[in-house]
Amino acid sequence: MRGPTPPLCIDLGCGSGIDAAELRRRGWAVFGIDGHREGLQRLLARPEFEPSPLLTLRLALFEDLGPLPPCRLLNASFSLPFCEPAHFERVWSACVEAIEPGGRFAGQFFGDRDTWASIPDRTHRSRDAARACFDWAEIEMFDEEERDGEDAKGNVKHWHVFHIVARKRT
Repeated sequence: MRGPTPPLCIDLGCGSGIDAAELRRRGWAVFGIDGHREGLQRLLARPEFEPSPLLTLRLALFEDLGPLPPCRLLNASFSLPFCEPAHFERVWSACVEAIEPGGRFAGQFFGDRDTWASIPDRTHRSRDAARACFDWAEIEMFDEEERDGEDAKGNVKHWHVFHIVARKRT
């Protein structure tokens, strides 16, 4: 006899699968989407990912992202800022539509004082504009982080990040 179907999490920008691995460990079905084949290959090479109907992967750039399946959680760890501004509203609408009532968004937006804010293919928001993206939800956490540090390649960078968890109203 089968148990209940696990809840679905969309892991947007799943990369090498760090979040997807933890979500699977906690019993979630995961629909991972990433625009880089190498990231998905690294995810599949992780020992914790045996072939399973509870893991679905899609290779897709933000601009090619179509409708998303209904989910209880949409995880976007440091991925949405890499959506080109011309596509952001459509992608964000697809994300919001996919989250079921009572479901959650967890992820980050980059702020307007971030070093990368001047890069034209990145999406950055002021604090007010980031909060306005969640008029459909109860914001459970909205932490603003601003610090000097390094990016993944070791380059000096000023980080301005909004860490957000929001629950879709029922």
